[in-house]
Amino acid sequence: MPAEKICKMIEIDPYLTPYKDDILLRETLFKQKKKELVGAKGNLLHFANGHKYFGFHRTERGWVYREWAPAAEAMYLTGDFNGWSADSCPMQKLENGVFEVHLDGKDTLQAGQKVQAIVIHQGQWLRRIPLYATRVVQDPQTNLWCAELEEPNAVFPWTDQGFKPAKTPLIYECHIGMAQEKGAVGSYKEFTENVLPRIQKGGYNTIQIMAIMEHPYYGSFGYQVSNFFAASSRYGKAEDLKELIDRAHQMGIAVLLDVVHSHAVKNTNEGLNEFDGTVHQFFHEGPRGDHGAWGTKLFNYGKNEVLHFLLSNLKYWMETFHFDGFRFDGVTSMLYHDHGLGSAFTDYSMYFSMNTDTEAVTYLQLANELIHKINPRAITIAEDMSGMPGMCLPIKDGGLGFDFRLSMGIPDLWIKMLKEVPDEHWDMGKLWYELNSRRPQEKTVGYCESHDQALVGDKTIMFRLCDAAMYTDMNKESASLVIDRGMALHKMIRLLTASLAGEGYLNFMGNEFGHPEWIDFPREGNGWSYHYCRRQWSLADHPALRYGQLRDFDEAMIALLKEHKVLTRPAKCLWVHQDDKVLIYTKGDLIFAFNFHPEKSFEGYRIPAEKKGNYQVVLSSDSAVYGGFSRIDESVKYKTFADKNGQNGFLCYLPNRSAVVFKKK
Repeated sequence: MPAEKICKMIEIDPYLTPYKDDILLRETLFKQKKKELVGAKGNLLHFANGHKYFGFHRTERGWVYREWAPAAEAMYLTGDFNGWSADSCPMQKLENGVFEVHLDGKDTLQAGQKVQAIVIHQGQWLRRIPLYATRVVQDPQTNLWCAELEEPNAVFPWTDQGFKPAKTPLIYECHIGMAQEKGAVGSYKEFTENVLPRIQKGGYNTIQIMAIMEHPYYGSFGYQVSNFFAASSRYGKAEDLKELIDRAHQMGIAVLLDVVHSHAVKNTNEGLNEFDGTVHQFFHEGPRGDHGAWGTKLFNYGKNEVLHFLLSNLKYWMETFHFDGFRFDGVTSMLYHDHGLGSAFTDYSMYFSMNTDTEAVTYLQLANELIHKINPRAITIAEDMSGMPGMCLPIKDGGLGFDFRLSMGIPDLWIKMLKEVPDEHWDMGKLWYELNSRRPQEKTVGYCESHDQALVGDKTIMFRLCDAAMYTDMNKESASLVIDRGMALHKMIRLLTASLAGEGYLNFMGNEFGHPEWIDFPREGNGWSYHYCRRQWSLADHPALRYGQLRDFDEAMIALLKEHKVLTRPAKCLWVHQDDKVLIYTKGDLIFAFNFHPEKSFEGYRIPAEKKGNYQVVLSSDSAVYGGFSRIDESVKYKTFADKNGQNGFLCYLPNRSAVVFKKK
């Protein structure tokens, strides 16, 4: 009788034992699909080359254009090159729904020319943008979109050979268009020159760029993608994006793409939807193909041609633009047939029921294997609020293969506390538990707020803490209890979250200095204004304002995390006192002490210490440099002594609403 197959995930988490068959099914389906795609000895690297065959390419004779449109009866190419004639450039129909046309002569097509595809389906003539178009532009007069040809053999002078992303990502989440202070869409070049140096000075080693894949509606934040192989033309040329990434690598900063493979825009003139006249070319038919909450189309991950398109898309962004990995958007929506809407995921059965989309699970496994074959040091992050077991475990162990998942519950925790619980009732034990709770051996990226909390309809932490006072009392000469409280808690929340909530850390641009107000993209309801769709860097640079003090604290905090490798060290709780509102713990050789009490400062508070010796302050949120009151003498050396129980510790002044980090000297 053969030995029962060992399930690594169950060894890691025995509570998964009742779901062993479901976990083993993941492995079976993954192997079956991979074999189906590439054969017994095939390689996903060779499979994911759709962009090298389809689309526009130069040949010895001129150009070739290929397209996949299985339901089309005929296809034509139209554009500047033929005076936009609809039927003068027919395409030849090959096998498996592939069409192609050869245009002989070197100058038949030229970079910069506009083109569209004409698809004939059931007698209808449909104007479409080529599926593998690498640049898509909008006509300023007609607002219509079309593809613009780029030179396919252009060579970019990369200088980033040998660059490797940091294993512990300290992520600066950013949006190119709204990264400028001017009331307009920012460019790749402006970001490279103006924002990258700020990120480098702040100590962040990774940027995560939103809204790169082309999207027709700017206000979608880039989450309703139309053209998957096109870098958004709003911000400039592809070469400008390559220059941005190359410069970031020179600065030691990895670059992640916020990739949207969870859904696609439903538009037919711009996007994938009904390209060949049918919905089922890329998406599920009927209700399963529609995301009711988002108004978008949902991919059929069981279809091999769809997998070919999406996997090729990942390889394209990594090889063509040198992205170091991806943050996968909307993973929860992919994993479940009900998209996780309204589900609290309160027990393990909810991860393995008939509600689980096993085809999406298999796609994500294939995607992670491909990405890490292209670059073993690549970083993949799952935006999953469900807590799917195995998300960040190796595929061979039954996992999905991601490196990290976002700790999406942490921002919700902070916002809920700030909205509903007065400071004096904050639960220190709950904070410790929530910030440390994650699946065994699965890494997370901790954060206290992202772009989600900065959008209209919500508020950033600083804006929620201070509201209208930010308009009147952020001057250093102003005396404001509201601002004092807001700045103190802003620093404490960030330090607590950054040090405890994950093996990586994320901040959305501007939040580190308490950017006021919200993000509101230009739309009809605000008169198409850019006033709230920008970042006011000058607030942090102004010497008379307090924003710079928050920025400087963030810089010091990031430096501390890096120097002491805080995020790689296990946390150990030394002291929790609910009435005092005090929480003390160690990470590596550091002791973190937080006093969240709104009023009580403690003279001679005992700080437990596992090691004997002298301790000194290495970071204080109460320092005047960071907008505090300098109530702690940072030059003092604290000598440990044993209490009556033989436990080591030292006494220090612990002011209210302050955090102090000590290091043994």
